[in-house]
Amino acid sequence: MKAMIIKQLGSSDVFQLAEKAMPLVKSGHMLVEVKASSVNPLDTMLRSSDTPWSANLPEILHGDVAGIVTEIAPDVSNFKVGDEVYGCAGGIAGIDGALAEFMLVDADLMAHKPKTVTMKEAAALPLVSITAWEALHNKLAVKAGDKVLIHGATGGVGHIAIQLAKYFGADVTATSMPQNVAVAETLGADNLVNVAQQTVQEYVAQYTDGVGFDAIFDTVAGDNIQRSFEAARFNGAVATTLPIENVLQVALKSLSFHSVLMLIPMVEGINRSSHGEILTKVAELVDLGIVKPLLDDSDFTIWQVADAHARLESGAVVGKIALTA
Repeated sequence: MKAMIIKQLGSSDVFQLAEKAMPLVKSGHMLVEVKASSVNPLDTMLRSSDTPWSANLPEILHGDVAGIVTEIAPDVSNFKVGDEVYGCAGGIAGIDGALAEFMLVDADLMAHKPKTVTMKEAAALPLVSITAWEALHNKLAVKAGDKVLIHGATGGVGHIAIQLAKYFGADVTATSMPQNVAVAETLGADNLVNVAQQTVQEYVAQYTDGVGFDAIFDTVAGDNIQRSFEAARFNGAVATTLPIENVLQVALKSLSFHSVLMLIPMVEGINRSSHGEILTKVAELVDLGIVKPLLDDSDFTIWQVADAHARLESGAVVGKIALTA
């Protein structure tokens, strides 16, 4: 089969087209004909820099995949040949990813693709949907009536988080950069903050009567995490997907602080079926029109992955870059 591989870390031009042996199906797994993938910041990080997983980095990157089951292990009972599926199932920890004609996947990490969207749209969903679900449902325990703040409205994780928080019944405030406000307004948040026009103190006063938000999901982190701590109410909760350094405000406001790393089930082999279960629920929400992926205005194939990575790293992306096979 054809595959885009990397032999060393570096810029987006390290990708090269190669012939690879077809994966052999093993217990608990199935072979998927790749129809689409998507680019996550994780993919560019794995390609370009040393990470905790660099020593066991596969040649074929990208976890997100949508495609058609072509072969299945005898002990897999919830899928059949011909099924359209999606998931985040490789591209890290020695597991080959989706930048190839075929991908071997653990069936527990997969779900049936939403029926109402294209393969390209489906491939944009897995990593970001699992991340948002784990943050909002598993960690922050968002419930009806909660005042929730989501930073990064038009980002890959952020735009899904807005829609899921609304599904959970929260009153949702989201932040956006000024150039993305028009798109952010289409995502269903109750309140939208243009970060160039309002301070944390101003939007906390406007949308929480000065009390602070019950739960905050910060998909931006970096310097922004301190704004999240500032915006949280006393005894509130904050979750983020990225490392942080200064957590003094966590102690001073008695906050519950959560780190979200959706890679753990795949990388460590712990409770992988939870990801398939989340994606099954997300597919239901997509087909009900409750969740909709936001795709970047770009058109790449997986064979143009170098150009797709360069676009993501340009900072001009809104939503997700998805690649077709």
